[in-house]
Amino acid sequence: MDQESLNERETRAWVSFQHMRIEVNVVLARMLVRDFGLTEADFVILLRLSNSPGHRLRARDMAAALQWERSRLSRQISRMETRGTVMRAPSEGDARGYDVVLTEAGRAAFQAAWPSYVAGIRHCFADVLSTAQLDALTDIAETIDSHFSAQHYPGGLQDPAKAPGTRTTAAGIESAIAADSLESAR
Repeated sequence: MDQESLNERETRAWVSFQHMRIEVNVVLARMLVRDFGLTEADFVILLRLSNSPGHRLRARDMAAALQWERSRLSRQISRMETRGTVMRAPSEGDARGYDVVLTEAGRAAFQAAWPSYVAGIRHCFADVLSTAQLDALTDIAETIDSHFSAQHYPGGLQDPAKAPGTRTTAAGIESAIAADSLESAR
């Protein structure tokens, strides 16, 4: 296979991006487990459900939004059901599928963890960067996301993984941060 190598600038950017992503995620994931007993997977599902109408979402749509295999989601939901943070419910109009529903215990767990998670994002990420750096990083991320929407999702923006409200985990975080900011302002 004859492929070009990355040049020095590309390699440095890629390695730096990977290191940053891993380090920030590790710190946030450790905090969730240590302080709240939630895995990163638990938190992502609780976040997605807290931002969904009726605090429920079809399992297949959640799997697509998280870009997980259905079997992975099913195993994760089983673990969370055991702890009482979510439950399965029949999907309207789809006898073979099910909805994942946020329970009161799941809502309480998410609400307890959310302020610390936001503080962690600020400490490890947002407060470390200048306004110009945040704007540049946002522009970079949106450019790459546009590429993925155009080139890597067969249904384009109609693909379930790119549908409004199910874009990515970051979109869920963005929605939750905006809602949190509105609550704080009241």
